[in-house]
Amino acid sequence: MHPTTRISTGDLIGRSVHGIDRYLGIPYAASPFGERRFKKPEPAAPWVDPRDAREFGPTSPQTPYPGRIGTILPSIDRPGEDILTANVWVPSAALDGESLPVVLWVHGGAFERGGAALNIYDGSSFARDGVVFVSINYRLGAEGFSVLEGVPRNLGLEDVAEALRWVHREISRFGGDPARITVMGESAGGSLVAALLARPDSRALISKAIVQSGPTSAEPAAKSSKLSEDLAKRLGVPATREGFAGLEPSALLRARTDQVGGKSILSGAPSYVLTLDEDTLPITPAEGLVQATQPVLIGANTQEYRLWFAPEALAAISGLKFFIATKALKISKKAVAAYRKDWQGSNHGEVLGQLITDRLLRGPAILAARNRSAPTYAYEFTWKTAKHGLGATHALELGFVFDALGTDDAKLMADNPPQSLAEQMHADWVRFIKTGDAGWAAFGESKKLRLYGEAITEAAVPRDAALDALLG
Repeated sequence: MHPTTRISTGDLIGRSVHGIDRYLGIPYAASPFGERRFKKPEPAAPWVDPRDAREFGPTSPQTPYPGRIGTILPSIDRPGEDILTANVWVPSAALDGESLPVVLWVHGGAFERGGAALNIYDGSSFARDGVVFVSINYRLGAEGFSVLEGVPRNLGLEDVAEALRWVHREISRFGGDPARITVMGESAGGSLVAALLARPDSRALISKAIVQSGPTSAEPAAKSSKLSEDLAKRLGVPATREGFAGLEPSALLRARTDQVGGKSILSGAPSYVLTLDEDTLPITPAEGLVQATQPVLIGANTQEYRLWFAPEALAAISGLKFFIATKALKISKKAVAAYRKDWQGSNHGEVLGQLITDRLLRGPAILAARNRSAPTYAYEFTWKTAKHGLGATHALELGFVFDALGTDDAKLMADNPPQSLAEQMHADWVRFIKTGDAGWAAFGESKKLRLYGEAITEAAVPRDAALDALLG
């Protein structure tokens, strides 16, 4: 027997595994292609016959991670145009009892890669512990974050906001409580979660938020449009809806690959970003975090930069390259001196990596914790993997949060990671989702954060003087 449920658009046939019912590939909006391409998401059409919801839906158009990162982070490609889908995991007995808390997971991938079907994002561990888990796909790259004439800004964010509305509307059919929705995301997904808090319409549907290693900035259109304008020039089309909609997604992806070339963050590779916009993102995600009254769990990893820079690349950064990079990033001499002091014995590359980590990810998390008046729980993930020289790198915490260290995805990043750390970190996340209390003192009262390393401790912000010098 397969589990079934009925939502507003029709009946669903799911799959039950070890006491967990899962319903996959459920349209929360119509396919964003054809006449709907480069437009805001529109409602999904209802269906007549029961819909088979035992397989994930298609992924948003994307290319695999290139080079070294491709050996560390998994990629996934499921063909098809119905990419705006949700997946739900729920305890099999949920419909027989009280409504359960809900978490909506938003995957990362620099706004141009990733997908909910990656095995590390399986929601079974959360459902096992009494949480209705929902994951989604949304438009990526040129389809979701282009800045073009005649195209609404931040279409990928619009998709996520539509998914949140869908969860609020439908989740009671799965045994979830629409008044207890926690939004959670990592990297670009964390940025999108913070952006939801910056929108009054979305903020009203959120009870709690979790932001893992998420940038909290957004750019004015005059700046964020440069990437799209350059793509248009490469493709020989105007930077308009008509120009881009007349091209196959694969053509946009090829042009994007050419645009990036072999560049890195350090050498100026252009990146998709969120765009400030009165309609879709009126304030920055950072401002949204500060204004929100919901409890927030937020943090970053100590060595985020090691995902992007291999040890040999870090070692090759000379004093001159270091100087040029810090000038380009507008890092003050005071901050450079403070970081050199805190990281004595480290080469130029390692110090630069720490500066980039703290400027982009760790610093904004600490600033949010400092500036918020609502309950805020801050953390830093410090456990280091020896694999690929990654250390406490970007995305390493995912296997721990999901209690999924045995998945192939997690094994790409670490050999023999401590299961006890995963159990505790996952339990802390579940507790926060259920209660709004992560299990340690809120930052506003204690000025301390939880450090997840070989031991789990609470401490004042590490290297806070250097961080203050960097953040100005």
